[in-house]
Amino acid sequence: MPIKQVSKNQELLEQQERRESNARSYPRRIPIAIDRAEGVFVHDVDGKRYYDCLAGAGTLALGHNHPVAIQAIEQVIRDKRPLHTLDLTTPVKEEFINEVFSSLPEEFAKRAKIQFCGPTGGDAIEAAIKLVKTATGKRSILSFQGGYHGSTQGTMSLSGTLGPKEKVQGLVPDVHFLPYPYAYRCPFGVGGEESHRISSRYIENLLDDPESGVLPPAGMIFEVVQGEGGSIPAPIEWIREMRRITKERGIPLIIDEVQTGIGRTGKLFAFEHADIIPDVIVLSKAIGGSLPLSVVIYDKDLDQWSPGAHIGTFRGNQMAMAAGAATLKFIKENDLASHAGRMGEKLMDSLKELQEDIHEIGDVRGRGLMVGVEIVNPLYQPAPNGSYPANPELASKIQRECFNRGLILEVGGRHSSVVRFLPPLIITEEQMNEVIAIFKAAVRAAVQKG
Repeated sequence: MPIKQVSKNQELLEQQERRESNARSYPRRIPIAIDRAEGVFVHDVDGKRYYDCLAGAGTLALGHNHPVAIQAIEQVIRDKRPLHTLDLTTPVKEEFINEVFSSLPEEFAKRAKIQFCGPTGGDAIEAAIKLVKTATGKRSILSFQGGYHGSTQGTMSLSGTLGPKEKVQGLVPDVHFLPYPYAYRCPFGVGGEESHRISSRYIENLLDDPESGVLPPAGMIFEVVQGEGGSIPAPIEWIREMRRITKERGIPLIIDEVQTGIGRTGKLFAFEHADIIPDVIVLSKAIGGSLPLSVVIYDKDLDQWSPGAHIGTFRGNQMAMAAGAATLKFIKENDLASHAGRMGEKLMDSLKELQEDIHEIGDVRGRGLMVGVEIVNPLYQPAPNGSYPANPELASKIQRECFNRGLILEVGGRHSSVVRFLPPLIITEEQMNEVIAIFKAAVRAAVQKG
């Protein structure tokens, strides 16, 4: 009997399964051992090419190994710059800060202070919460259903996802979850424009009600587009209302731009769509030019904490600062934020056309190149607002069919029923057409198989 040949890809995946933690996640849904990567493509160890529309969960704004990022990293090494400096300053660091501050709205930048954190967005979220609690002397935090802010003990406490919390005791207290305006699955059962208006009125009433049970908060935090929650964009009017409500009551507003920042949504920063000025923004992922880096940028009036109030050994990653500054500069010079907006519109228009034929597509939504397709079961009774039950099994099949055809996508959202697109901002129109064609074929195949 012939011995079945095991591919190099499968061999490495089996080795990974034997040796890595049970907490690993992506390899369970995306069974690939990556060998090479460039631009929007990755190649596995067997030589198969894939379109990467996960892109490090939005980290790779310029795709894999972009010359601009590589040159910046190599320059640091050639010049024998320090690679690691804690929070001591360097010319590389000052250039990075200059580039970031010059990218912010002037009204925000002229009052801004910056805190370098550990290399993950979660650490920067932790820092932002400590910042507002210190500055206000209060302890309650307002967060939102469906939000995701990290997987540390503190950030998990702020996030809506229940699964990771179930077996972890002692979560951060005094976190209060509010209804996010999720039009397709409206928490108030109405949908449409009325959904976000009810949300705003509910939140304002809660803050003014002396019997609400919620102490005056130290801050409010939300994503302008919920990422892991299912690529759910907040209505512009609602964002402005949250800024008005918090500003009138002296509540610091924290915008989590970890995934939305640096051009992803069609603006350099997602809050700019609403023309507001927050008190705090948190940046990670793309801000490091593909390398680990995170920062908190905030109004100087909040700078009330003591030296050492938030530290981290790896907050001085010089190669990340160099790559981040170069990436941000390239994005601005080439107006990639606007390009992301156009490519996102093209993608969503095509997906909405597909939705007309495929009733298992319940909703298509997003902003810029942060797009979600919610997969549902139209054979069941819809909710009063017209939304159908989630169909995670079909979403998983669609992801698998895409992968088999050379397209890497992730699933997320409620019940893992949302197929998510996060391609690099450099994706061309031709490449987007190919991605759309692969996705359409995969959806039709998955639906046909049932």
